[in-house]
Amino acid sequence: MLNFAYQEHIRTYYSDTRNLHFNLPNLTDNQHVDVCVIGAGFLGLSTALELAEKGKNVIVIEGARVGYGASGRSGGQAINGFEEGIHEYIDQVGFENARKLWDMSLEAIEIIDQRVQKYGIQCDWKKGYATLALNERRMADLVAIAKASQEVFGYQHMQLWDKPQLQQHLGSEIYVGGLYDSQSGHLHPLNYCLGLAQACLSLGVKIYEHTPALDLNPQGNMVHIHTPEATIQAKNVVLATNAFIDSPLNAKIGFKLARKILPVESFIIATEPLDQKLADSVINNGMSVCDNNILLDYYRLSADNRLLFGSDSSSNVDMVAKMRRNMFEVFPQLEHVKIDYGWGGPIDMTLNAAPHFGRVQPNIYFAHGFSGHGVALTGLAGRIISEAIEGNDERLRIFEALKVPTIFGGKWIKQMALKIGVNYYRFLDKYR
Repeated sequence: MLNFAYQEHIRTYYSDTRNLHFNLPNLTDNQHVDVCVIGAGFLGLSTALELAEKGKNVIVIEGARVGYGASGRSGGQAINGFEEGIHEYIDQVGFENARKLWDMSLEAIEIIDQRVQKYGIQCDWKKGYATLALNERRMADLVAIAKASQEVFGYQHMQLWDKPQLQQHLGSEIYVGGLYDSQSGHLHPLNYCLGLAQACLSLGVKIYEHTPALDLNPQGNMVHIHTPEATIQAKNVVLATNAFIDSPLNAKIGFKLARKILPVESFIIATEPLDQKLADSVINNGMSVCDNNILLDYYRLSADNRLLFGSDSSSNVDMVAKMRRNMFEVFPQLEHVKIDYGWGGPIDMTLNAAPHFGRVQPNIYFAHGFSGHGVALTGLAGRIISEAIEGNDERLRIFEALKVPTIFGGKWIKQMALKIGVNYYRFLDKYR
């Protein structure tokens, strides 16, 4: 079980450069509301914001601090599409629904555009994202993605780059080429999350920190949410706990959802600020980057020219030293650059990387399993859940039709599966 209740933000580059500081109260008196959202990350706050814009009476309870989890610590990449290929989704839900899923993934990016502008969120939002290939076989995968997105869905914002084209923008010799998407992008995740919280507060949403949900009890058409000092009665509940679903929620609800995801550790380092010439020798067009390994590296320059370099796996070693070595393999010109920050935390992955949205009861909603696409996809999930609460569940039902494998056997089996899986994926990354 991940320990998060009553925790403060860990020290990261993001926490040190946050532009809003909240010290919100814990819940001490009973409440009766339209909707109770559990979790104050991207998903919870996005859902609350959508509902507040529709006039709903909403409470958000957070066991730690706003943006404590991946929403305040991630690489900050906002990527359209999903981890599985287009044709896998067509096989699962048919062409028309697969097209709707693709269009919704583009809407997820538009939601960020809209909210940054509407609410004046200062979060260094910048467009441009590239997926890079380390060998010709991986490059063939990118060619297939570009072809499918253009020919199947008519998406015209991707460009295939060979090695010389890539090296016009990226100062690394290790890649054979890449796929550039001008519509995806990156942002300062904690500042975006805090901006969402401020927008919610401006619309009358009540947000309580250090208020973990201890139990949920459906009674008739209401749900009773028990916290350490008070009880909330809500017509609808949204579980926005993501990687922290193993928290002490009602086992009938929490454990059922926990069997769908693996909390995977991700680790990021941040360099000291680079002078402009050195920064341009790394990335000169402001894009964010990842490779297309299964256990991938991802990186970008921050607004103050630090390189933020992360990986989707970690172990019981000195991760700052390990990530520094990984960074030097990509950018040897940074060999003498100081590392100012290093931090990690869990993200929520499903076994097939498909998002897992749905309902455990007619008035208890959830969304998790964002599998590296959470910066953008959480905003879409919040919108879709709010639509369902308002009575239109058409889009939610498309996501509910996606197949997401169950992980049986409890937390020890999950830990073993994760350890075996990481080694297996390393093998595939090396030889495929």
